[in-house]
Amino acid sequence: MRVALMTRDKPGALQIRLDTREAHLAFIKETGVVEMAGPFLDEAGQMCGSMIVLDVADLAAARAWAENDPYNKAGLFADVRIQEWKKVIG
Repeated sequence: MRVALMTRDKPGALQIRLDTREAHLAFIKETGVVEMAGPFLDEAGQMCGSMIVLDVADLAAARAWAENDPYNKAGLFADVRIQEWKKVIG
């Protein structure tokens, strides 16, 4: 199943994102369940959140992935939304 993981960073947390980015990208590569991903940008063009589409067995697997993401472990996110997503175009 496909699951969309949408996050919003805590205010002023860009440095946490930058410091943890390599570990986050390595986690994506290691786990092999990310179909597409990228950061949300604020009005200044700075990263301020993420959208990640996972291809996992169920919502529990998506939650486990999100909990183990280095960004989450570093305390980057103000909020996280996890929802089943249906690909229609693309």
